[in-house]
Amino acid sequence: MVKHERIWQVCGAVLLGLLLIGATGCNVLKARSDLNKGVQAYKNAKYDQAISYFKDAVALDPGLVNARLYLATAYAQQFVPGVDSPDNNKNAEGAIDQYEQVLKLHPAREQQINSLKGIAYLYLQMKKFDQAKQYYSKAISIDPNDAELYYSIAVIDWTQVYQPRMQLWAEQGLKPTDELKSAKACQKLKEDNGDKVNEGLQMLQKAVQLRPEYPDAMAYLNLLYREKAHVECGDPAARQADLKTADSWVDKSISTRKQLEAKQRGPQGITVPSHQ
Repeated sequence: MVKHERIWQVCGAVLLGLLLIGATGCNVLKARSDLNKGVQAYKNAKYDQAISYFKDAVALDPGLVNARLYLATAYAQQFVPGVDSPDNNKNAEGAIDQYEQVLKLHPAREQQINSLKGIAYLYLQMKKFDQAKQYYSKAISIDPNDAELYYSIAVIDWTQVYQPRMQLWAEQGLKPTDELKSAKACQKLKEDNGDKVNEGLQMLQKAVQLRPEYPDAMAYLNLLYREKAHVECGDPAARQADLKTADSWVDKSISTRKQLEAKQRGPQGITVPSHQ
């Protein structure tokens, strides 16, 4: 009798396992169906509907990386930069959370990079600059040859030094191009801005090294050398050298942009379409 009970227990366990396997298989198929429906809704700019489908797909198959990436992208699409409201920030936070979930799944390299860039960009738009730099740096650790990652960090550095510096100038009653005379204010400026200026310059130099024809990076080299000139308060020779270097990067930026535009127009002055 005991032997028969044991047989039935084993049979019951096997049957339950088969049912669970079948249910899992159905969930996987349903998840992919919801993913496809979400993609169609997204392509038709029906973002709320797309988010609903993507959320269902993720619930059915938490390891479905593409569903999480699309869900993050749909949330990000709903986010409006510059609007500081609970609902708007909720969209950014939803996107960031899904990108983070993707990273926990250890996906393919390209998906990791896209997730890190997505998080960094959203933090940048939310003016959470330190977090944005952190994720751009993580992306660099995976793709050290992407010039735009270095450029993005440098833009953040410039933003972080320019705005406080302009506020200080206003407090000191100075014009934007005036030299800071107060020794106390100069010391504080060096402490607050010096490291960020140097980091930004290093990032831009790396960006130009990786992409020699990069006029935007050259334009920011001009801007950051001007900030470096302000940090050189108390050293007129160093200040003038920085301003001279800044002017040279202005010239390089303009020249490079003209060269790129000429290449784009082609020999007959006809714009050459880019191939995607």
